[in-house]
Amino acid sequence: MQKYNLLDDPVKKLFGKYLLPSVSATLVTSIYILADTLMIGRGVGAIGIAALNLLLPVFSLFFGTGMLFGVGGGVLLSISKGRQQEREAREYFTVALAMAAAMAVFYLVFGHLFFDPVTRFLGRNESMDLYVRQYGRVLVTGAPVFVFSGFLQAFVRNDRAPKTAMVGVISGGVANVVLDYIFIFPMGMGMAGAAAATVMGSVITLAILLTHLFSPQNTLKVVKGAQWKKAGEVAVNGLASFLLEMSNGVVTFLFNRQLLRYVGDLGVVVYGIISNSALIVNSISNGISQALQPILATNFGAGKKERLKEARHLGEITVTITGIFFMAAGLLFPGLVTAAFVEPTQEILAMSIPAVRIYFIAFLGMGFNIVYSTWFQSMMQPKYSLLICLMRGLILNSILVFILPILFGVTGIWATMPAAEFVTLGVCRWLLWREKKKVS
Repeated sequence: MQKYNLLDDPVKKLFGKYLLPSVSATLVTSIYILADTLMIGRGVGAIGIAALNLLLPVFSLFFGTGMLFGVGGGVLLSISKGRQQEREAREYFTVALAMAAAMAVFYLVFGHLFFDPVTRFLGRNESMDLYVRQYGRVLVTGAPVFVFSGFLQAFVRNDRAPKTAMVGVISGGVANVVLDYIFIFPMGMGMAGAAAATVMGSVITLAILLTHLFSPQNTLKVVKGAQWKKAGEVAVNGLASFLLEMSNGVVTFLFNRQLLRYVGDLGVVVYGIISNSALIVNSISNGISQALQPILATNFGAGKKERLKEARHLGEITVTITGIFFMAAGLLFPGLVTAAFVEPTQEILAMSIPAVRIYFIAFLGMGFNIVYSTWFQSMMQPKYSLLICLMRGLILNSILVFILPILFGVTGIWATMPAAEFVTLGVCRWLLWREKKKVS
């Protein structure tokens, strides 16, 4: 494999070499989630998309819990290994594993016992009751699979087996798409089939990740007599990852509740279409930022400030191009965006066309915010990176989705995301101005 000299090769050449692989990797998960929505929209109908969107916060909770213990424990495991403290490393894995197992069992039992009140709280109503039950019961049954998938992805990467983690994620994603089609169309299983495909895709991911535990390179071992006070350290270290994963679920929940309040089921259908489109743009922007990350971090360590500015400039140009492209697609072809997911009725188009046009304006600012978050992370300013992520992903959305509808009705709900992205962008530019002496 060709090795690139991150300190001496032309920055533009390096960025070009990293860009396609990075974007391809980040698109994998979003594409199969998008395929779920497309197939449900075409095979079940618009109300199926509404039911799916209603349950997405539950999936975020399951996977985010796996990340909480996986990333939290994995980071501490790596630090202990760096200090040659093998016993300590294995204790962190043991404690994190026990915590993940306990929460997986809790979600499975609690989810089935309190399925009705939980889904009612999420917004289940009479029109989507059957769809939510069909998808949700299978989803809750798969809770342990989702928890351990997120958990082991983090630990396997930290145990120096990133290829195994990558193969697991991609294989599960491809299987999910194929099984979605088989279960929904030829077999006619509807929402239950879509949920079963999601669970089985994650089972395949988990099975591949588990092969690492039986490989000669594996150092993830359970030990007796682990110090359970380490549980607090694991939770604290994984909290940021959990919050970032959960922010999508929380925002989806808040948007759903507001839309049900102002316009009913149709609003949730339209939001399901829009949020899945946003997922693709978000993934591409993440890919661009990840292409920059090794270049930025390496040159920051070497103190090569001019190369840092050049790399950031390339990232800014790239997200400007992609942002304009996706914003223009929404402004010019909102009907086509809608038709990609469902057979659009006049009622759906009447709401989705203005909604798409307003919401897609957010894509012009989204890419910048993601790139700037990576910039600060690479500049050893993680607190700014986390601030940006939480502002655009949770804090502003949670506030504005309640304030703007009071002023502008349902239009205010669609305007929430553009407002959050551009306010965050203003904060990013201020932070860059504040920190410029350190990198210029």
